[in-house]
Amino acid sequence: MSARERLLGELREHALIVGRVTLSSGLEADYYVDAKRAILRPKGFAALAELVGGEARRVGATAVGGLTMGADPVACAALAGGADVKAFFVRKERKAHGLQRWVEGPLLQRGERCLILEDVVTTGDSTLAAVERVREEGLAVVGVLSVLDRLAGGREAIEAAAGAPYVALTTIDDVYPGRPDR
Repeated sequence: MSARERLLGELREHALIVGRVTLSSGLEADYYVDAKRAILRPKGFAALAELVGGEARRVGATAVGGLTMGADPVACAALAGGADVKAFFVRKERKAHGLQRWVEGPLLQRGERCLILEDVVTTGDSTLAAVERVREEGLAVVGVLSVLDRLAGGREAIEAAAGAPYVALTTIDDVYPGRPDR
């Protein structure tokens, strides 16, 4: 069984929640995918590590990360997957004390080749916030990767604004093919 098939199995079993929810975008939906419920389990994390590590190598990334919470486990998975990268997290608000950094983790050099990560993409707003912040720090965006794309316009928004290839490891069609809004 491939890493993608293992990841899909874990997402279906542990991450899919059927019921009315409000998404981070403010949109309402009849289902929710809490990817962290699947990717923070041994089988899900191992599959993710293989996939994210492989994508980081494929695009020649030297650093991986994105907006904190969504990107945190995905960035750690890249390290576990053997990618020779630095992992970083982009804060939602600038730290008010200490070094007052937006981007946390190892120091990144100007022009560092970054793969932006996200767990679930709906509209792409969080991902694009990370892209913008990373670029403001003088870093290069060489790709964007999500664990799951809800197929709600995020791909199009990311591809239009990021100027880098976007890869979704899975989509809602893969995880919940019989959903009512299909």
